[in-house]
Amino acid sequence: MIQQDSIQQTYQTVGGDTAVAVHRPLTPAQVLSWLPRSATPAQQDSAIQAHFKPSEIRWSNRPDTLHLPGHDRGHNMLDVNIPQYYREGFFSKDTLFHPELPGGRYGVAGDPRPYTVHADNVLTGMLLSSFLLAVVAFVFVKDFMLRHLKSLVYGNRAVNEQKDTGLELQFEIFLNLLAALLLSLLYYFYTLHYIGETFILSSQYYLIGINFLIFVAYYLLRMLLYTMVNNVFFDGKKNGQWIHVLLFIACVECVLFFPIAMMVSYSNISVENIEFYFVLALGFVKLLTIYQCYNIFFRTNVVKLQIILYFCALEIVPLLILWGVLDLTANSLKINF
Repeated sequence: MIQQDSIQQTYQTVGGDTAVAVHRPLTPAQVLSWLPRSATPAQQDSAIQAHFKPSEIRWSNRPDTLHLPGHDRGHNMLDVNIPQYYREGFFSKDTLFHPELPGGRYGVAGDPRPYTVHADNVLTGMLLSSFLLAVVAFVFVKDFMLRHLKSLVYGNRAVNEQKDTGLELQFEIFLNLLAALLLSLLYYFYTLHYIGETFILSSQYYLIGINFLIFVAYYLLRMLLYTMVNNVFFDGKKNGQWIHVLLFIACVECVLFFPIAMMVSYSNISVENIEFYFVLALGFVKLLTIYQCYNIFFRTNVVKLQIILYFCALEIVPLLILWGVLDLTANSLKINF
């Protein structure tokens, strides 16, 4: 007996004796249930293929009506010539639909916070590290500092003639560099207050670095100028004493200028008071310089007024040139709106 592709069931109607035959399509489960339990997968596949034949696919020939009125029907999405409304929807660029796009700012934009030195972590770290290094270095060379301070106050030549050790010389060089750094920071604050706050440099730290290099060059050129002039008019012994005095006076500048930098950074003292303290400290340093110059070079000289010419030519004139170079550099780097 040949198995049929459908199951026929007979139902009896309620109102009469007529029987109605209902044909239901076969299912793969029914076909597989007819096979014995020991049927192999190949036999199961043959039974399925015998009862189920693939039918012909009939594609729809009805027109595509999914387009806007007055426009042609839509085309393939890969076609670059399709209309704009097919390629981009209303939400295609919305940030809520595309999280990878920047969302912008919601609400009204506020005014940016003004730049303050005490909020600058780099400058704060620079000042604190410089202070800690200076304190640690002072612990090792405090006898050297006291000896030179005594020589500055009493004008003891025997102290000036003593040779400095390698550690003491390194301490002097470190304080000279620290003095140049403090002066560069102070002039940077002056630039922000009187010249401008926007520069062509990508970072304001570059301006501090340029000022630092200018001050280092000033110290080196001033010492070179003193050496050249003193070698002409004075002996090598006095010249050596004067070089040591210059190095130590720069250390005194570092000690005097450090509180100014801290006051500018972390206090609300007015600019006029800070400028007054700076001029007072600078005047004290220059008076100390001319006093030591008199003790070393002009104490035994008959013509006392030569020290004025000497001091003006080698101390005041280079200082004015330094101020002009700093002012020219700041104005050249400033952005003029």
